[in-house]
Amino acid sequence: MEVKLQNLTKKFPGRDRKKRLEVVAVNDFTFEIPDGRLIGLLGPSGCGKSTTLNLISGLVKPTSGRIFFGDDDVTDLPPEHRGIGLVFQNYALYPHMTVYENIAYGLKLRKFPKRVIDQKVREAAEILDITELLKRKPKALSGGQRQRVAIGRAIVREPQVFLMDEPLSNLDAKLRNQMRSEIIKLRQKVNTTFIYVTHDQTEAMTLGDRIVIMKEGFVQQVGTPQEVFHHPANLFVAGFIGTPQMNIFDAQLLREENGYYVELGGARVRLSGEKSARLAAGDVASQPIKLGLRPEHLMLTEEDNAIFASVDVSEMMGSAVHIHVNACGQDVVIVVPLGEEEEDSSLPMGQPVRFTFRGSAAHVFDAESGRNLEYRLEESLPPAEDTPSPAEPGAEEEPPPAEPASGEAEPAKPEESPEPIEPVTALGDPFTE
Repeated sequence: MEVKLQNLTKKFPGRDRKKRLEVVAVNDFTFEIPDGRLIGLLGPSGCGKSTTLNLISGLVKPTSGRIFFGDDDVTDLPPEHRGIGLVFQNYALYPHMTVYENIAYGLKLRKFPKRVIDQKVREAAEILDITELLKRKPKALSGGQRQRVAIGRAIVREPQVFLMDEPLSNLDAKLRNQMRSEIIKLRQKVNTTFIYVTHDQTEAMTLGDRIVIMKEGFVQQVGTPQEVFHHPANLFVAGFIGTPQMNIFDAQLLREENGYYVELGGARVRLSGEKSARLAAGDVASQPIKLGLRPEHLMLTEEDNAIFASVDVSEMMGSAVHIHVNACGQDVVIVVPLGEEEEDSSLPMGQPVRFTFRGSAAHVFDAESGRNLEYRLEESLPPAEDTPSPAEPGAEEEPPPAEPASGEAEPAKPEESPEPIEPVTALGDPFTE
């Protein structure tokens, strides 16, 4: 089922009602999700991703905007009439019922015949590989098994849209990896649209066909996992996506006749032809910039045209060593991969080193707004660092008690007169293969 969100906005009343402040949880969200896709809503706690999911489900009513399932406007429909399947962070299983009874409960309320209920329950159990658990009660199950039961309860409804709100956050690392694989398999067996909310970038990158990255109710970027990793729209996306986090430097961008260069810590590196062409198309002039370099793209070298640093800490990570160095007055992380025969490439504290980078791996951002300079204003998203904040400084707002909880606090801190921003667009068509 195709899902369309048109100018979706949700505001909650602020704490100080005399000043009529409002908490802007979701701001002018416009997006289309084609049938059968898995879309990840990704962002830090309080960014509005769970509120967006609750708006789609009908648990929360929008302040403005419309929601369409296919050609049907479902904005005012109650959740039970939207044809959705909900899976939350909290398993919400009935402890006195068996697995079979938990999965079947919704069908019994809808008065399905016993034969149909039995068939649907057993089909769902087979898909999730929990057939042998049908007679057990939740207390006899592991966390991963309980989450499968919760997913099974949603599957039997045969939903048009599957909504998942951080379903793996209560599991340990091993179970999360296992359940990610199970959800990928589930997608292959259940032909429906998935909307998956998470603050874990690994889940979003491995599960999502497309990722919507949010911050304080505003959409920062929409794209494939590869697009948001290799072409971040702004500093927020650049720093949020990737582990270890991207290194950000104060540097200088130079425009010359034969292309663009960046200067950092005495090193001068020419940008790739592709990057130079994009910057030239936007008529970007020489200027101070924020230079983004991912740790895995930094290389130790003996050349003179390099950045000088001293080692602080070496972390052995098995297949690589994460070297923390002090360079350009800040902490910098360099990832050095290990060969098959190497067991240790750690360096002693205080050892001087030099590192460099390829011009194709450099990301150049506007020093003030944080916008990626490779993309013209009409192509890019709102600047991450210059986005009007919907928050009142020093205030931490909770959603009104009447609104259903979904495992995530509502974003937002009110602002008396937030500046309007133009609707967000992606870097090109977000669903172009």
